[in-house]
Amino acid sequence: MSEYGLGGGFALIVVLFILLIIVGASWSNY
Repeated sequence: MSEYGLGGGFALIVVLFILLIIVGASWSNY
């Protein structure tokens, strides 16, 4: 788990941020 040295919470925030970008891009297409 050395990859997540900043903690699992940080990884979760990154995942949520990426999802927001994907959703935002999808809405922009319409």
